[in-house]
Amino acid sequence: MVTRVITVTPFDIVVFGGTGDLARRKLIPALYHRDLDGQLPAEARIVGVSRRELSTDEFRALGRESVLAHVKPADIEPGRLEGFLARLSYAALDAATDIGWEALAKALEGGSGRVRIFYLATAPDLFGEIVAGLARHRLVTPKTRVIVEKPIGTDLASARALNDAIGKVFPETSIYRIDHYLGKETVQNLMALRFANALFEPLWNAAHIDHVQITVAESLGVEGRAGYYDTAGAMRDMVQNHIMQLLCLVAMEPPPSMDADSVRDEKLKVLKALKPLAEGAALAATVRGQYRAGASSGGAVPGYLEELGDPGSRTETFVAVKAEIENWRWAGVPFYLRSGKRLASRVSEIVVAFRPIPHSIFGAAAGAIDANRLVIRLQPDEGVKLWLMIKDPGPGGMRLAHVPLDMSFATAFDVRNPDAYERLVLDVVRGNQTLFMRRDEVEAAWAWIDPILDAWRNAADPPRGYTAGTWGPSAAIALIERDGRTWYEDGE
Repeated sequence: MVTRVITVTPFDIVVFGGTGDLARRKLIPALYHRDLDGQLPAEARIVGVSRRELSTDEFRALGRESVLAHVKPADIEPGRLEGFLARLSYAALDAATDIGWEALAKALEGGSGRVRIFYLATAPDLFGEIVAGLARHRLVTPKTRVIVEKPIGTDLASARALNDAIGKVFPETSIYRIDHYLGKETVQNLMALRFANALFEPLWNAAHIDHVQITVAESLGVEGRAGYYDTAGAMRDMVQNHIMQLLCLVAMEPPPSMDADSVRDEKLKVLKALKPLAEGAALAATVRGQYRAGASSGGAVPGYLEELGDPGSRTETFVAVKAEIENWRWAGVPFYLRSGKRLASRVSEIVVAFRPIPHSIFGAAAGAIDANRLVIRLQPDEGVKLWLMIKDPGPGGMRLAHVPLDMSFATAFDVRNPDAYERLVLDVVRGNQTLFMRRDEVEAAWAWIDPILDAWRNAADPPRGYTAGTWGPSAAIALIERDGRTWYEDGE
């Protein structure tokens, strides 16, 4: 199977934080791949912006290093790489002052009639200053769009202040709050599985689904992000955005169309239907943990407090939550959410566990009958498994086995699986906001998260310790097992 590549309209993209980690690891390689596939028009330009004093040639050298480091050698074509690097230019700019804006304006000369994108790949405390500078220096055109990276605030109040600052310059229709999880192929296939097949949607409710698990696990620690991570923690870093968005896609009602606001309206309804968790209820329905020294695939690793250098930190590196949605479709169906660092393996997946059959006709000799499960894996090895009961082949009576119908995207489709940023940046060029968060979504998520954070802050107990290389604190296992369920691990 091959994909059809459609060239987008001419555009300029300006990356604030153009020399930063996100730009080097994700954005420049993503744009190179789109250029390699012939999707970027000849007129498209890429402008890097940061406070570093670099020439355009030096920025292009950085771009070359980025592509060589983060693109597979088989995808690097020297001639195409040189053509891509020729698109790059650079402007040194201090967003907190008026220094450098003229250089940016000069880099954008001749492009006032095309789509203009400003990608804010910087610390959030610079967002307001950047958009104010864009307005002050008249760089915002009718076709200008702004991409905002997470985190969007650290609580509801700061999220509102940040949205207000951006909203003073850009209308909501021009603001693209990016969550790269929504650009993953498997996440979008969740929509296709639900709404393009007659098989699942009639069963997608409390009458047939026992519970849902969403896991986003990382085997690495905080690495070079300790300073940021200690101000955020697992709840702000992963649950408030990535996991909440996945929850919405699993639980939302069928939208009337794939129009951006139709989809986001349904996601908002899910967030508003979440059962509030505050004070004692929050402590009973959540577990927070912090990894201690242990072992990973690379050998012995230090604990979080040693990596951070602060023995008094109470920042959680693991969180598990039992969430409930108070509406007719999902009443009584728990959603178990967990995320953490230094866990046993790196995996992101959604498990939809169906209810067991009401009665077995096969007798004890056939063996136990396990409930059906739909497992949607986001990373690594993107794919979908549907676990079913079948007869174990061979003579000697009826013996049942629990086996998966397994579809790996890597083997089912003879195409390269694009990185999420490739899709999302090009969606901004197209003006398609379906995979981006609307302001009311962001604020509704914070309105649910804030009372949990408050309860943790007021609790006397610190995060529960867990050994690096395990699946988190034992209390997270107890959270699900006291309901008669267990966390899913691949192969079960």
